Amino acid sequence: MRTPPLIVHFGAGNIGRSLVGTLFSRAGYEILFVDAAPDIVAALRQRHGYRVVVKDDLPPGAPAILEVRGADAIDARDADAVADAVARADLIGTSVGANVLPIVLRSMAPGLARRTRPVSILFCENLHGVVELARTTLGANLPAGFDLAGRVGLVATSIGKMVPIMPAEVRARDPLEVWGEAYNRIIADRHAFVGPVPGIEGLDLKANFRAYVDRKLYIHNLGHAVCACFGYLHGSTRIAEAMALGEVARAARAAMEASARALTIRYPGEFTEANQAEHVADLLRRFRNQALGDTVFRVGRDLPRKLAGDDRFVGALRLVRETGGDTAPLCRGIAAALHFAAADEQGKRFAPDDEVRARVARDGVAAFLTAHAKLDPVAYAGELALIDRLYRELAPPPAESDG
Repeated sequence: MRTPPLIVHFGAGNIGRSLVGTLFSRAGYEILFVDAAPDIVAALRQRHGYRVVVKDDLPPGAPAILEVRGADAIDARDADAVADAVARADLIGTSVGANVLPIVLRSMAPGLARRTRPVSILFCENLHGVVELARTTLGANLPAGFDLAGRVGLVATSIGKMVPIMPAEVRARDPLEVWGEAYNRIIADRHAFVGPVPGIEGLDLKANFRAYVDRKLYIHNLGHAVCACFGYLHGSTRIAEAMALGEVARAARAAMEASARALTIRYPGEFTEANQAEHVADLLRRFRNQALGDTVFRVGRDLPRKLAGDDRFVGALRLVRETGGDTAPLCRGIAAALHFAAADEQGKRFAPDDEVRARVARDGVAAFLTAHAKLDPVAYAGELALIDRLYRELAPPPAESDG
């Protein structure tokens, strides 16, 4: 009897279980999760499976519950077990986040050093520079002379799946149950694999991977952030609630469509007007999914990163400007972002966002964007002036005093 292939996946969180586990279980893989959460590890060891509840508008006959089988787990702190798993894996994956990834990479090194056949690592992280980070960290922890480029494929991915916030009562009832939208796709860099390339449904291999990284950032992430920022200005706390407001939905759509047209010009071999329009429409539908429960705070927070020169707002502005498009929808999105002051469910704001707003109030819109986003004040004089005007127009009214 043929032994099923094994994927060792670091991170049994929402993306690990709802996306990676679903795709690879369906393709006949055994899934061995590596995680540090004792309740997750214990439950996977006992049950060897879990269920994914699909929270989405489903076509007739589509299952609302997906059963993942053939899953197991080991404790991330068991160094010997981790090394053994890495040494025998047919494929390795991660979805642990930027802060944990270097620790995970160091824990992989002993197992990689023992391998006699090549293996690829699928980084389901949406982390800019993930391949460079992996190459540097692994290189420093593998034996001298180890042929990293020839023996380990470092595969970046673009993850677009959105996962609902799990209610505490559901987590208490079943630590393994996970909810997710129906979208199940991992877009990956076709050329980055070393050794066998897995051919499974939902693993979408792209030769021009950069085009899809840009599409994720400048359409999906941009539209989501514009919705959050305008949603905050309209008093919304949830993304689906914000998308029900015409002005919010129009602002998100306009920004996304401006980027979509620019990407069609930048990558004519990959994108067409038709497939970009379909992509934008699908994302707007998914943003309206009330079951996701995504908050305006979570999607909009971290202005220092999101207003950086190469991130969703200003990066899209540059792209649209460079391809001769209409930058006004991007300017409007940036102006709204400069007002963003949403708080979490405990009423606490993200401190770096407060710092951005204080800098804008002190130095002015143009000076802040010139310094922080590195926008050329001469080349982008028109856009900076428009953002400044829109910023003043969008300013929320001052709070009434109690006196």
